[in-house]
Amino acid sequence: MFLYLPHKEELSLIDIKAYIDELRDVIRKHEYQYYVMDDPLITDMEFDRLMRELIRLETEYPELVSPDSPTQRVGGDVRDGLATVVHRTPLLSLDNAFSFSDLESFDRRIRKTNGVSYMAELKIDGVSIALIYENGTLISAATRGDGLLGEDVTPNVRTIKNIPLRLRTPLPRLEVRGEIFMPKSEFVRLNQEREERGERIFANPRNATAGSLRQINPSITASRALAGFIYDIIYVEGHEVNSQEGALEFLIKQGIPVNQAAKLCASIDEVYTYCQKFEEERHRLPYEIDGVVIKLNDFGLRKELGQTAKSPRWAVAYKFLAEEKETRLKGCELNVGRTGIIAPTALLEPVSLAGTTVSRASLHNFDLVQEKDIRVGDMVLVHKAGDIIPEIIRPLVEKRNGGEELILPPADCPSCGSLAIRAEGEVAYRCENLNCSARLKESLVFFASRDAMDIDGMGPALIEQLVARGVVSNIADLYGLDEEKVAGLERMGSKSAANLIKAIENSKTRPLYRLITALGIRHIGLKSARILADVMKHIDDFKNITSAELILIPEIGPKMAESLVSFFAEPHNQEMLARLEAAGVNMREEKRTAGEGKLNGKTFVLTGTMEAMSRSEAGEKIMALGGKTSSSVSKNTDYVVVGADPGSKYDKALQLGITVLNEEEFLNLIE
Repeated sequence: MFLYLPHKEELSLIDIKAYIDELRDVIRKHEYQYYVMDDPLITDMEFDRLMRELIRLETEYPELVSPDSPTQRVGGDVRDGLATVVHRTPLLSLDNAFSFSDLESFDRRIRKTNGVSYMAELKIDGVSIALIYENGTLISAATRGDGLLGEDVTPNVRTIKNIPLRLRTPLPRLEVRGEIFMPKSEFVRLNQEREERGERIFANPRNATAGSLRQINPSITASRALAGFIYDIIYVEGHEVNSQEGALEFLIKQGIPVNQAAKLCASIDEVYTYCQKFEEERHRLPYEIDGVVIKLNDFGLRKELGQTAKSPRWAVAYKFLAEEKETRLKGCELNVGRTGIIAPTALLEPVSLAGTTVSRASLHNFDLVQEKDIRVGDMVLVHKAGDIIPEIIRPLVEKRNGGEELILPPADCPSCGSLAIRAEGEVAYRCENLNCSARLKESLVFFASRDAMDIDGMGPALIEQLVARGVVSNIADLYGLDEEKVAGLERMGSKSAANLIKAIENSKTRPLYRLITALGIRHIGLKSARILADVMKHIDDFKNITSAELILIPEIGPKMAESLVSFFAEPHNQEMLARLEAAGVNMREEKRTAGEGKLNGKTFVLTGTMEAMSRSEAGEKIMALGGKTSSSVSKNTDYVVVGADPGSKYDKALQLGITVLNEEEFLNLIE
């Protein structure tokens, strides 16, 4: 961490300038990581500390202020990849306050007449956004960027459900500013999903929001539950607004989301009480906040006060101190997740943090451990990412005594001893053994599921019993079950046991592509399994095939190829497949004659919810009749089948003049 300038009286002006230049470089580095790369290296509290130090020095030495100093600009650089938008009015940043004394200073600068009031609003920790409505319709959404130029994210913002596409009143023009954010629950879900895929996790909800909002593909944004609050009117035509209170009321009347916690305060003391309240309650909110924004309520007085090049004089941001605690990292535990990911978990000396006692913290992956140089025995700084997930910010290197131990990636699975595999381009180490005790239950549930081997009656509750009692310790053990073993389980009478054994026996005849699907190989779904089965014909054909050979198969990419090679190379998986074959499970794809189906050569796109069958079942019917399915609508699509609540694919089909079938028409077609 950058140190404060020591004993300035011992230094020349040249030395001080060199120090300031170095400090600016450090800040620029972190600004780039934060604003451009969406990957901060330090916490907000640490960044604020650096910026306050620079402001202090430039105030003391105004002759050393340069136009390119981080203190002289509004925001960060615009990243390549998205179109640029010029803001009508510069979107300024706010000066910060960190204490009641700072708030009192702000109040003294403003209070020239009696009757001054303030609007206190929660400072949502997200991405600043500017929206433009013309004739009541949303036409533009742009990030703040550097305050003058932003990034056009209109298609992405259109996917955010609480942002209205049309106002309740068709105003000629309305320009507003607000914040797009990711709820804490969605942040947790998204990071869990990324960890399961072996991808880097987001540091906090703000960075997850930035990464989601800046996607080139709006469908990725749509898959993440972003939301927004609007807090300012930049420009309005057709209506007069004279106060912040009136602005918020007007926005609400237009159907625009406004944070309901905003409060009109008659004094700075009332503002401070509001700040204290939410500093205590912040952890209970469904979204992350990092402070309170205090604005002069009267727009006329705002105009009189004006603004600097960087900030308005009539507003200030009261910043909460980040809740961070020191504790000791006592050990590192390796855990195997349901997808086989081997994740390191820090074992901590218990510490009270954000209302709970924390004794464990996820280290996520070994790349992150190495980047942060975290070691067993370290004193570490911890916080809760998104106010939810305990996380180590950094080790306190200055407190090391030399006895600390490195945390190294595993060579083997800590649960079953299989080789730990790290796929190219991923950060995670994995156990590829499908029968690893740590992931067996999930493997069994998926193996027996409808889209896989479709073993009717083999649900999670039954599997829980089979594994807990030691009846099943390998997927192949399913085919050694008999009525006697099953009938003794809870809620399993003789008739239920007989039906289950019959279902298991029936599953032996499933086509090869269903078995490939059931194995749960990463990146391999039902569609790709069918493609593979058509080419490979027998499960043994996978044993010696290379990635280079696999990627020659249409629609099989490098990641899929690598997953397949790793899976079939794993000795435990080879043993299981041999046992499945010995039990009579079909390992061969039936030869299909090209053009034998009535849908031969026809391409279908499925959208919406179907009643008679699932979309995957409909896809199977199509492929069985010689047709194929696609995930996107194009001029090469022959039919779009729509169920309830169809999405944009339906609209595109109409635009392109493609034949649209409802569920009844589709069922008639495949009869």
